Amino acid sequence: MAVSSRLSIRLPSSLQRIRIKICGITRPEDARAAVDLGADAIGLVFYAPSPRCVSVEQAWEIARVVPPFVTLVGLFVNESKLTVRRVMEAVPVQLLQFHGEEEESFCRSFHAPYIKAARVRTGLDLVKYADAYPTAQGLLLDAFVEGYGGGGKSFDWSLIPPHLPLPVILSGGLDPGNVAEAVRTVQPWAVDVSSGVEAAKGIKDAGKMAAFISGVRDGEAGSAL
Repeated sequence: MAVSSRLSIRLPSSLQRIRIKICGITRPEDARAAVDLGADAIGLVFYAPSPRCVSVEQAWEIARVVPPFVTLVGLFVNESKLTVRRVMEAVPVQLLQFHGEEEESFCRSFHAPYIKAARVRTGLDLVKYADAYPTAQGLLLDAFVEGYGGGGKSFDWSLIPPHLPLPVILSGGLDPGNVAEAVRTVQPWAVDVSSGVEAAKGIKDAGKMAAFISGVRDGEAGSAL
């Protein structure tokens, strides 16, 4: 019997635990704090224009403090295959995140799990976009702004179709003040935050991370009612 290469599993909201990714980590102590507070994934940015970009050496030091069963994510924007491979050889990233205009053939060429970002705006057909990346593990939805990355800006969540063919990772302007509402409204597979839990660019605030994670759990509880 043939088995589909993509399994779409949607749990009842009362059973689903929203996964949490803290992105733009630049210091081992911030990674350690995020994990201790309950983060499921740590994001490392390998995009030179970003103030949160890390070198391979910095990334390795961060990776050393990330325990088993916490996913280390490497974020790239329109990068060369050579650079992505060099990072993969030097840093134990377990998931690739492509945040630019990369085509599906490029994304799957590394033979590693990956997620693809979509910069959400009016007129973008997210179902068609997701269908163009059948090998992706998930679709990360971010705000459309100049450059790449949401820049701390949110987008209209009503633009997200109710049924997408990939698990949704919600990003873009999330912070401790709005994440509970975001979880209740969108009911994503995961949420992704960077600037919303920072004391300064690239420097995470443990108190804000704790409040953000608490907000996610509050949103889950509200979704289950």
